[in-house]
Amino acid sequence: MLNANQLRGVMPAIPTPVNPDDTINESATRALIAYLLKQGVEGVVPLGGTGEYGSLPHAERIRMAEITVDAVGREVPVIAGVLDPGYYDALQAGKEFAAAGVDALLVLTPYYTNPTQAGIRDYFLRYADASPVPILIYEIPYRTRISIAPEVLHELSRHERIIGMKACNTDMYHFLRTIAGVDASFAVLSGEDTLFPLHVAAGARGGIVVTANLLPSAWRKMYRLASQGHTQQALEVHRQLMPLMNLAFSETNPGPMKSVIDLIGVNAPDLLAPLVAAAPALQASLRDELARQLAVFERQA
Repeated sequence: MLNANQLRGVMPAIPTPVNPDDTINESATRALIAYLLKQGVEGVVPLGGTGEYGSLPHAERIRMAEITVDAVGREVPVIAGVLDPGYYDALQAGKEFAAAGVDALLVLTPYYTNPTQAGIRDYFLRYADASPVPILIYEIPYRTRISIAPEVLHELSRHERIIGMKACNTDMYHFLRTIAGVDASFAVLSGEDTLFPLHVAAGARGGIVVTANLLPSAWRKMYRLASQGHTQQALEVHRQLMPLMNLAFSETNPGPMKSVIDLIGVNAPDLLAPLVAAAPALQASLRDELARQLAVFERQA
């Protein structure tokens, strides 16, 4: 069973390649995973926000989990996102993904109901007790409007089946307070491309990174430097990637990324409603920047 010691390095939050009829594009999904495994990523995370979880039909979510598990072939962990707002739907999804073979679940903080910190605490404890596989907490307050107090995260980190978290709270002091008190059996992972080297320097064991789909070698180099204490050099690599990140996140993710992902051999530009294709000017700029970055990091490899 997956544990916190296996949660480290660069784990791309992968998009869901789909056909024009909103079904999974299996060949593109397998091409993406083959590319990432060849580049040496330490895990893959399907079905999160980047994976358009809320827009995927229920049956296609399960199929995406099955295809990902089969394509990965146990080479690295597969951590499936669970983004349902209600406990029973979230637990049912987790059980179905576990049956499909995923190693762990990335469970989003319950949103819309605006729970108290006690409610958040009880939700995750209850979910962990019932889940067939270990779970990671997914805290992303700029999407959910729910932040988890560091003290609650400290308590949750001591549960044997809660093995980590994806930290997307952009408040660095909140991050520092969180990581200062979590259990040694709990892996804090950066969930922010824009803060990744700072998070690793502060104690994150790795990250669940969106643009690592496009440039995994660059992100693995950055992680290697940051985790070995070479923070300034890691920041220099990060600075190189800033123009790409600025473009990739200038419209809602994964719209911009899907428009250029053919540059790494994955032909799947289609999006699910309510997302629409990125603006043509943005696509052109991102395409030029990604082509430039691919050339730069291929020379450095």
